[in-house]
Amino acid sequence: MTRETVRVFAVLSVIVLTQFGCATNATNEEANDASISVKELVRTSKSWDGELLAPYSQGQPEITILRITIPAGARLETHSHPVINAGMLMSGQLTVETTDGKILHLKAGDPIVEVVNTLHYGTNDGTVPAEIVVFYAGIVGQAVTVQKQ
Repeated sequence: MTRETVRVFAVLSVIVLTQFGCATNATNEEANDASISVKELVRTSKSWDGELLAPYSQGQPEITILRITIPAGARLETHSHPVINAGMLMSGQLTVETTDGKILHLKAGDPIVEVVNTLHYGTNDGTVPAEIVVFYAGIVGQAVTVQKQ
């Protein structure tokens, strides 16, 4: 993946987070408008379970952004992601669990750097829908999610 693609990914992230009112703490050098602010939510080379992220695939980069709504009480199918992805839980709560028992509890406003090539699922144990916005950094023609066979 080229530096330009990474820059586009970062800019898109800031735009979406600003739309949702999640970006805060910009410096005056970043904007003259005092109402605009930017806060780095996460910078890492590891997924939430502590594993190093996989190297980028070769090919034409493709960014996918999804807004996923999970009803209260729902459980997602067990799946994996062959591409690096990160997101933010915009509302509700979500528990993510790998098939080897690693667990992450998310509440509204929490960021996540998702596991790659690891089977996992999410459960909304709350009483309201959980909404998460996820950014996938893949390549053209590559699935961003693969359901367990």
